[in-house]
Amino acid sequence: MSRVNFDQLLEAGVHFGHLKRKWNPAMAPYIFMERNGIHIIDLYKTVAKVDEAAAVLKSMVRQGKKILFVATKKQAKQVLADKAVSVGMPYVIERWPGGMLTNFPTIRKAIKKMTTIDKMTKDGTFDNLSKREKLQITRQRAKLEKNLGSIIDLNRLPSALFVVDVMKEHIAVREANRLGIPVFAMVDTNSNPADIDYIIPSNDDATKSIEVILDAICEAMKEGLEERKIERIDAEAAGEGEEASKKERRARSSAKKEHAEKEEEKTPEANEVEPAPAKSEEE
Repeated sequence: MSRVNFDQLLEAGVHFGHLKRKWNPAMAPYIFMERNGIHIIDLYKTVAKVDEAAAVLKSMVRQGKKILFVATKKQAKQVLADKAVSVGMPYVIERWPGGMLTNFPTIRKAIKKMTTIDKMTKDGTFDNLSKREKLQITRQRAKLEKNLGSIIDLNRLPSALFVVDVMKEHIAVREANRLGIPVFAMVDTNSNPADIDYIIPSNDDATKSIEVILDAICEAMKEGLEERKIERIDAEAAGEGEEASKKERRARSSAKKEHAEKEEEKTPEANEVEPAPAKSEEE
């Protein structure tokens, strides 16, 4: 069964593309028709592409991989942040920090700076600073939180990117391509799908359109997380059962050994040799 249906997409306005004069010819396979100078996206292809992307993302999440969500445009910011938080994934909704993927160690240093400031606040070091120093550190912490707070738990490069509007997030897409990180994206009729691994042809300007696509994707990811949780519980249960079986085998072996020792104590020694009779001397 499909994750989304034609009527849902139609109601959310997912089919509305850009003006014909702004189109990218590479998107021709996903365009159904033109109406009043506006391209209309083929929603049947959108349904198929959503299912394809959802299946791959579900599999990745089930393996414990991290997906980085990216959308810095106003219409998508809050929707994407809410959906990413619901599945426990990192996201970027402010300006994309250049080199975030290609220069990831530097980004990690900036995140560690946030942690250091937090420790200073807790251990009392912050209180010993001057008023000016406190103000500078507070502003620095607020800036770091705004730009990097949503990726504080991203300890390694993400396994994939999910992007809304590949034209606006072209730097993020370029960095991912350079590192061989697969890109999932909502691609409108004015965008070039050449650098996108999993294309979802859709209207990337309307909040409702973005929301319905993200709903389907995140629902699949939740299923993947749930399956991973069940697998972990089963593995732990199997491990406990195996350990109990080992203990039982050890206990049986020990009991047999004790029983054998007791039986050996009760049985007289069979290897004792009787002394030979003395020979009589001939007179």
